[in-house]
Amino acid sequence: MKLSSKKLLNYAGALALLGVAAPFGGIAFAQAKPQMADDVFKNVQVLKGLTVDEFMETMGLFSAALNVCCGDCHVGAGGSNPQWDKDVPRKLVARQMIRVMNNVNKTNFGGAQVVTCWTCHRGTSSPATTPSIDAIYSDPVPMYPDVLPTASAGAVVPSADVIFEKYIQALGGADALSKLKSYAGKGTSTTFGADQLNQAEIFAKAPDKFVSIVHQREGDMIRTYDGHDAWVVLPLTVTPEYQLTGSAAEGGKLDGQLAFPGNIKSFFKSWKVSYPSSIEGHDVNVVQGSAPGILATFYFDKQTGLLTRMVRYATSAVGRVPTQIDFADYRPVGGVMMPFKRTYGWVSGREEYTLTEIKPNVEVDDARFGKPPAPRPPAK
Repeated sequence: MKLSSKKLLNYAGALALLGVAAPFGGIAFAQAKPQMADDVFKNVQVLKGLTVDEFMETMGLFSAALNVCCGDCHVGAGGSNPQWDKDVPRKLVARQMIRVMNNVNKTNFGGAQVVTCWTCHRGTSSPATTPSIDAIYSDPVPMYPDVLPTASAGAVVPSADVIFEKYIQALGGADALSKLKSYAGKGTSTTFGADQLNQAEIFAKAPDKFVSIVHQREGDMIRTYDGHDAWVVLPLTVTPEYQLTGSAAEGGKLDGQLAFPGNIKSFFKSWKVSYPSSIEGHDVNVVQGSAPGILATFYFDKQTGLLTRMVRYATSAVGRVPTQIDFADYRPVGGVMMPFKRTYGWVSGREEYTLTEIKPNVEVDDARFGKPPAPRPPAK
């Protein structure tokens, strides 16, 4: 995938901030225990003891906070011989800033991640220290907290039970949902900052198996959950394939459950209703679920009752990692309303999926959802 904008964030580029390099000869993925960043990468000096997926998500947060990609830090990035581990001044500064951030949180907040890279940088490499006059006298851009407040007793909002019941009915009812055992869809996908249109497929099997596949020129991009494990395949990155662990794996599990949303309410034991909001001019009810290591916010259209957006958060060494999935263009499939448009946004890119067909209750081999094959190295 060709990077055409700094806003197209890239894990490989963020690795430059810590001077990390992949070992020569590639990475072994078939491991019984989680892959550790200390074993997979060279020259890890600050972020010790992280799994590969948490390490990569941390890199994504660095990219998002500073609005940088590989060419901003890596020597030779985008060429045939990048020097991932070559230190440049920006990497040395980044290491020191991580230490400063950790010390601020330890000294003032008992180690809680109150101050992160995003707290100050907000998408710029040099944080602003003075407010601009335009910012003072313009409509503010809302920045909602991760943990939303519970609507006060006097607020006119429906209960979580009422919101979820309306959602189930809007989808077609519990009986119709129970009859949906599998489905397969196909269409196209585009990525943020690129004009290439790629063929895409999705497969799902009850109760919670799900895989999305984008056939890119550089190789397939895959996200899969098999009911137990979650994997990601990203062509042309330093770690093209890795398994999700901890809260990231819970996020993969939640994505799988949303493929068969009849039991979504049981995914979290703790729910709260926050204040209503709006998305693209549509009023929405807001419900937030939480469990150890994972937090997720759901936005339901007030009029239709359908799910418009879900934002889930995983934990990392430098703050929560957001993933946002938007759902639109609902159409009936086998008696169930299903979204034919899906936008998957995360700290290292955004993909838009437009499906042209979804076939219900088709035969889907369980192998579809297992550990994907390692991507082929690019031709030299």
